[in-house]
Amino acid sequence: MASYNSIHQEGIEKKEPTPLEKHVMFFDINKDGVIYPWETYQGFRKIGSGIFLSVFASIFINAGLSRKTRPGKWPSLLFPIEVKNIKLAKHGSDSGVYDTEGRFVPEKFEEIFKKHARSNANALTAQELDEMLKANEQPKDSKGRIAALSEWKILYFLCKDKNGLLGKEKVRGVYDGSLFEQMAKEYQSKNCKLS
Repeated sequence: MASYNSIHQEGIEKKEPTPLEKHVMFFDINKDGVIYPWETYQGFRKIGSGIFLSVFASIFINAGLSRKTRPGKWPSLLFPIEVKNIKLAKHGSDSGVYDTEGRFVPEKFEEIFKKHARSNANALTAQELDEMLKANEQPKDSKGRIAALSEWKILYFLCKDKNGLLGKEKVRGVYDGSLFEQMAKEYQSKNCKLS
């Protein structure tokens, strides 16, 4: 598979990755367009996650998304996720910030904070996050609810500040694909100072 970072050939238009693709590209360690569980694990470790969370995330994420991103292909026991098809793994009971094509919807992003951020207009508390998840639940969508709960709880755990607030810019960074790179740089910088 050609890398999405490769130089495009004459006559072939290079497509800019969608925000949803950028969101997951951080975990494609070798930049070949496919994310395997060991790459998800490495990505989580790069942003400072512990071993347990990294193992759990790599199994949960890859097992949950692999089949959806590989339409028409036989299931693989290696659980690869195809970055170019990540929009096919979009689940129900979510915030709607990504549309069906994986594009960022600014109005839906702002709606999260207008509706749920009551104690601070630019952040969510744990309780406000729980209320948002409850408000987004769709009937008979246990898989979507579990996926949304897992994503948001991991984000909150990794990114809340010392006051227990999940900041708006951190959330925006998840959606535009910049947060993981930023977290990896901060984690590496912190580790270099300790060495």
